[in-house]
Amino acid sequence: MTMTTETFDYIRELVHDKSAIIIDDSKQYLVDTRMEPLVRDSEFSGADELVASLRSGRDRSLRDAIVNAMTTNETSFFRDHDVFDVLRDHVLPDLIEKRRHVRKLSFWCAAASSGQEPYSTLMLIRENFPELIDWEIEFVATDISTEMIDRCRKGEYNQLEMSRGLPAPLLVKYFERAGTAWQIHPDLREQVDFQIANLVEPLPTYVPREPDIVFIRNVLIYFEVEIKRRILEEVHTRLAPDGYMFLGGAETTLNLHQGFDRVQFERGGCFVPKKD
Repeated sequence: MTMTTETFDYIRELVHDKSAIIIDDSKQYLVDTRMEPLVRDSEFSGADELVASLRSGRDRSLRDAIVNAMTTNETSFFRDHDVFDVLRDHVLPDLIEKRRHVRKLSFWCAAASSGQEPYSTLMLIRENFPELIDWEIEFVATDISTEMIDRCRKGEYNQLEMSRGLPAPLLVKYFERAGTAWQIHPDLREQVDFQIANLVEPLPTYVPREPDIVFIRNVLIYFEVEIKRRILEEVHTRLAPDGYMFLGGAETTLNLHQGFDRVQFERGGCFVPKKD
């Protein structure tokens, strides 16, 4: 299925308007691929006809479906192991010591995709920090895609997804069979508040006001510079003064925001608010 240039331009303008994500000229093959399931499940013969219907205003739900389809949702359990090593060996021990008087930790995963990142974090906590069992753990995970948030809440993954990064002992301990798939145990699912949030719009009230840890990994790379700056400013405003922010391996605050310092450990790094 190959769409016309006019259809391609309309889709990428729609995605940019709704999410600020940039789809450049070289990505028409990607748009073609991601439109195929929408066309297959619709009454339309191709992407051109589907977009023509959207432009006529006959089915406004198509707009959300297209934006959902174009949102990148690549992830895996314990993606980039160095991040979780830093979390286990440095960040969480530091925050546990600092928060002993309140016995509370707050997390915000700002691009949850299909949920592997927040669930990996909770499994890491269960395996390495039993003292937190009676602490208050606030964990909010957000994503722009309604489809992804529904998947997160269900916590169900196919065999390929389970084989990508998840150690076998954790599969046995934290998952149960659900037909041909696997579903994470209810006590972990219920510990995360999965919600819709668009990072380029005012954030809803359920996003933590002063999280100790913010994961916003492999997100900024899809935005233009001014949007990156706005998002980093929002995180900087919210993050606890002694909190930590994790970006993707190819992402940085350099020349974008002066309010963060990078902290480098033996096996990886993260960012902290700059001290006055």
